[in-house]
Amino acid sequence: MSELEPQELLKRIAEADESAFLELYHAWQGVVYRFAWQMTGSTSMAEDIVQDVFLLLIRKKLHFDPARGTFSSFIYGVARNLSLKSLRKNNRFSGILQLFHDRQESNTLVADPLRNLTEVESAANLRKCILTLPTQYREMIVLCDLHELSYAEAAEITGRAIGTVRSRLHRGRELLLHKLRADRNSGEKSKGGTPYEIPAL
Repeated sequence: MSELEPQELLKRIAEADESAFLELYHAWQGVVYRFAWQMTGSTSMAEDIVQDVFLLLIRKKLHFDPARGTFSSFIYGVARNLSLKSLRKNNRFSGILQLFHDRQESNTLVADPLRNLTEVESAANLRKCILTLPTQYREMIVLCDLHELSYAEAAEITGRAIGTVRSRLHRGRELLLHKLRADRNSGEKSKGGTPYEIPAL
């Protein structure tokens, strides 16, 4: 979708064009949901954030100004603000790791169940570790690594300088790598150590 299309759709939405709203919703709800879920770790919070974003658009509480940036940056910025607000309001960060049973993964049919199980566990561990990162690093990992946005786009969304985005992303990756290694090491210990170690009797 080009940047002109959301502008045209928003104009039509302002004139109560339901088909324009549905077109915009179908084009962007998945993006907003994935971002919100990756930031919060909660399917219910992500669903609420998607609903809030589009309700704000319908009720004209949000105004997209193309002179200030792209529609992509605009909608990511709104989703980011609502995600941070939701985390603060619900104060559920400590319990977030229990919300990881992704319905899509559990319903996926695969040719190699053992390989898929390993991949699902790895993905769940990665998401778990991302959610334990401080927010300023987590959002950069989500924007730049998971959503593959550029430094400039992440800077526009978060209101930070590109240098800050770059340094926070670098630090976030370091922290994530450390957490993944610690998580893997604790998993090996719980299974009795590496294959070359004899567990204590």
